[in-house]
Amino acid sequence: MNTLIKNIPFSKILTLKELISYQEGQVVSRTIAQTPSVNISLFSLDKGEGISTHVTSGDAMVQILDGVAEITIDNNTFTVKAGEAIIMPSNIPHALEAGERFKMLLTIIR
Repeated sequence: MNTLIKNIPFSKILTLKELISYQEGQVVSRTIAQTPSVNISLFSLDKGEGISTHVTSGDAMVQILDGVAEITIDNNTFTVKAGEAIIMPSNIPHALEAGERFKMLLTIIR
């Protein structure tokens, strides 16, 4: 059987924020699906960590699962809290900073 979703159990109720752990001083990622048109990953960022300014070839949706993220999109900074989401448009510079640690689900559609 060829499945597109990986690294998480099937046919089980999941709490996404429990599928990834915080690691002191690190950014941790766990890929759930990756195809030429879709990428879905879980991330945890410890306090003081970040993902530097970059662009993606697809629209990216960040859903905060735990904590609070500071997300900059094209020089505008947003505070995004657990239970909230934000869209980062393709080919627009964006970055993420952890003023406090947070976990997120990242979905990129190309």
